Amino acid sequence: MTLNELRFIVAVAQERNFRRAAEKSFISQPALSLAIQKLEEDLGLKIFERGKSDVTVTPIGTAIVEQAQRVLEGAERIREIATQGKNQLAAPLRIGVIHSVGPYLLPDLIPALKRVAPGMPLEIEENITANLDALLRNGKLDVIVIALPFGDGSILTQPLYDEPFEVLVNNEHRWAERRSIKAPELAQENVLLLNSGHCFSNQVAEACPDLSRKGADIQQGTSLETIRNIVASGHGITVLPASANSPRYRSRLLKVIPFAKPIPSRRIALAWRKSFARTQAIEALVQAVALAKVAGIKQLA
Repeated sequence: MTLNELRFIVAVAQERNFRRAAEKSFISQPALSLAIQKLEEDLGLKIFERGKSDVTVTPIGTAIVEQAQRVLEGAERIREIATQGKNQLAAPLRIGVIHSVGPYLLPDLIPALKRVAPGMPLEIEENITANLDALLRNGKLDVIVIALPFGDGSILTQPLYDEPFEVLVNNEHRWAERRSIKAPELAQENVLLLNSGHCFSNQVAEACPDLSRKGADIQQGTSLETIRNIVASGHGITVLPASANSPRYRSRLLKVIPFAKPIPSRRIALAWRKSFARTQAIEALVQAVALAKVAGIKQLA
């Protein structure tokens, strides 16, 4: 068996679909199907049950897929070890960032990283936490930027900064002249948050538990910038991380109001696999975040 065959079965197990797995693997579907069929014949068993509308993993196939993931991680570890004798800051760093951080951290992080590690470009994936977690564990990403708590014994984390939440209203809203807002008051309003699956919405809900009570008016949007524009139009209010309210994102149609104490906040961190060998790259990224002048945050690193 080959590493490519192992990559194929892992892709099918993740996608539960041969076509999507082939696209993900940058190979034609017939070629992927033939490779998996050959592997099954070599092993003398079925890894997948093919249905008309879906693909399921057999019980023995589940164990094989798990072992294949470990083998692929081991192969990647060999490549990482090989780089230890070379310049760890010369190759691209594959980084994942959650949606509520990427647009507001990256514009300041990239220039800072250019000063710290000018020969290390970033390959960037913006996604929700659950997907970034899977990509990190599968070796598709080297490091991710997420909100704590996160991870387990196989993952290392480095806290970067704390970030308060702020209320955003249209400048004609009845709260526009308020100096602060108490978290329970949000339940009285039409609140716009990101779609379920985005950890920031969960963090807001945890910080403002009255939003979960029956009758609270919550609507969902696809991005913080879309939500900002909806609020600017006069429909509803929202809660944003402080970095999203820096001067470059301000609008004369909107008013940013701080929360009254205790102020809801989140802690942003880096997370990477324990087996990841490019420690100097992680250190450079931490240093670059510390140098970045992101408005509204409290640096920890």
